[in-house]
Amino acid sequence: MIRQARYSLDSRVVREIDALLALGHDVDVICLARPGDPKYERVGRVTVRGIAVAQKRGGALRYVFEYVAFFVAAFFLVARLHLRRRYDIVQVNTLPDVLVFAALVPRLLGARVLLDLHECMPEYFATKFETTLAHPGVRLIAFAERLSIRFATFVITCTEPMRETFIARGAPAEKIVVVLPSADEATFDPKRHPHRPRRPGEFVLVCHGSIEENYGLDTLVRAVALVKDEIPELNVRIFGDGSYRTVVENLIAELGVAKHLYLSDGWVPIDELLSSLADADVGIVAIKRDAFRDLTLCNKMYDFIVMRIPAIVSRTRAVESYYGDSCFELFTSEDEHDLARAIRRLYADPQRCSDLVERALVVNEPYRWKNQREIYQQVIERLVRKEDPRLSTSLPRPLAQEGEES
Repeated sequence: MIRQARYSLDSRVVREIDALLALGHDVDVICLARPGDPKYERVGRVTVRGIAVAQKRGGALRYVFEYVAFFVAAFFLVARLHLRRRYDIVQVNTLPDVLVFAALVPRLLGARVLLDLHECMPEYFATKFETTLAHPGVRLIAFAERLSIRFATFVITCTEPMRETFIARGAPAEKIVVVLPSADEATFDPKRHPHRPRRPGEFVLVCHGSIEENYGLDTLVRAVALVKDEIPELNVRIFGDGSYRTVVENLIAELGVAKHLYLSDGWVPIDELLSSLADADVGIVAIKRDAFRDLTLCNKMYDFIVMRIPAIVSRTRAVESYYGDSCFELFTSEDEHDLARAIRRLYADPQRCSDLVERALVVNEPYRWKNQREIYQQVIERLVRKEDPRLSTSLPRPLAQEGEES
């Protein structure tokens, strides 16, 4: 397993490793090591080897440098390990797509290569550096994406809109299957942290995670300013931290909504976060819609589903594809007036909150990790046996789309 990140912080990779261990496999992980991280660690049947590459904020050239440095180190490390270990499978997790070529030596010597596309890199870079998909640099990234998919034995990705995007750019449809990320139900457990009933005279909204511009917290603050006089008991709680924190704090002061909005002093312990989520009436996912996030699903949304919390979610192609209009109170991204409308509606209609929760649980059932894990394990087992995973791996369609057609 190769991942240019700290694997322990990547819930998708951690769950995939657990799924591999459940099948009886040994797993070697090659990942990014931060200062203070051990360069070698063995826990049971998992061996972790860290590669130290300094990560610094910067432009596109800095990203390229970090990608190349990690790629070169991973290439030689996995080649050396394969000569000793003879891997059945090398799984490479993006970003970047071309990291899959670090598995060249094992591939030439008979190993199967599984590529897990966590993101659509052309859309990711176009939005990050505020350019278009027609930019020559972005088109080069799209070309590298096609080569990476063709090099891999098989490919998994996170949503059906992502899969459709890869296919539209020339990837063979039969080579890609969707394994949804879903919620970590061992942590976000409604039995340990049951969602409390709504209390009279109180309306609590909650948002958790990184405080970055793309998560739309500025839209949330502006919406609070629009409804605070209509809903005097409104109490919005934001838990997390990030580079956009100062902007959010300044906006709270500028709009005079500090009475209605609590911003945690950085990251909070997980038990405190879970208790606060369970204590909320409504969850908020205000992610800003763009070419990249239109294709992905935000993990915070899954957390609200499994914890039985009704949620207000910004409308994206992926959300509409999987959940339609019946699982969340959807609003137009970056539109504080539409978000204010959604807040008013759920405040005035507790029964709609209950209906949203019940519908989301039904629609989400096949997307839970216990079901997605079976798809992932089926791909792994057929690759280990050197069989073609395309012959038996079904492509589950979003239930929201099925319901619309039926």
